[in-house]
Amino acid sequence: MRKGMKFTTLLLALSLLLVGLAGCAGGGNTNGSSGSAKFASIEDIKKNGKIRIGVFADKPPFGYVDSEGKNQGFDVYIAKRFAKDLLGDESKVEFVLVDAASRVAYLESNKVDIIMANFTVTDERKEKVDFANPYMKLSFGIVSPDSAPITTIDQLKNSEQKLIVAKGTTAETYFTKNYPDIKLLKFDQYTEIFSALKDKRGAAIANDNTELIAWAKANPGFTVTIQAFGGQDTIAPAVAKGNKELLDWINNELATLGKENFVHQAYKDTLTSVYGEGFTDQLVVEGGKVD
Repeated sequence: MRKGMKFTTLLLALSLLLVGLAGCAGGGNTNGSSGSAKFASIEDIKKNGKIRIGVFADKPPFGYVDSEGKNQGFDVYIAKRFAKDLLGDESKVEFVLVDAASRVAYLESNKVDIIMANFTVTDERKEKVDFANPYMKLSFGIVSPDSAPITTIDQLKNSEQKLIVAKGTTAETYFTKNYPDIKLLKFDQYTEIFSALKDKRGAAIANDNTELIAWAKANPGFTVTIQAFGGQDTIAPAVAKGNKELLDWINNELATLGKENFVHQAYKDTLTSVYGEGFTDQLVVEGGKVD
């Protein structure tokens, strides 16, 4: 009898322990205030006195680090304004450097509050992160050497020539899905894809046409030989999945900034020297609304 009672007591104790452990595992707050946080709330951001925004370090004129070690570019310009309007001071932004393939992971692991690294909106990415309204529009392009121009995508089909892409980009996804017979040469960093083209390890680069136009202008001997294909895409800030509070704040902020044509000013101050004024209407989305 006593052995039976002891066994029953032991089972009860183990059951209570398991319930307690399950409660601890499931009790984490998803808004960033405690436990294993999925994202920080606006209150958390204000308490910390900074907002963490993921940007590129090697993608001028959108996100890059200048000779003085300062973050510069179109995305950075807008990100600073977000920090100013949310926290009262543009210096209260902490720029976190990301590459194309790490953008989703940095949001999922709460390493950043917002990604503003020239992030193209896609259905696949929408399954993992929440996109705010856009501030830019673009298409794909292809850049190649003047000595061996690639003027049609068909030139690369069933060929020994390789098309260079950055990992984690929409260009990689597009060609993997639509042109499986084109050989892709993939790199993590943007600096690597351009070095590979200069070293003739690939025949051309496929990427956002905005990036390629800027690079070709700064590198004589290379031309964007296919300026636009694959339809029109948009660039937008992104937050962790389910962070509706911060998402709503960004959308309201973009609408407010639209009243003063702020994104046009960002273009003027960071992109005009590269593209000229003629590309403004082709690239800028003001107030979060695509025309």
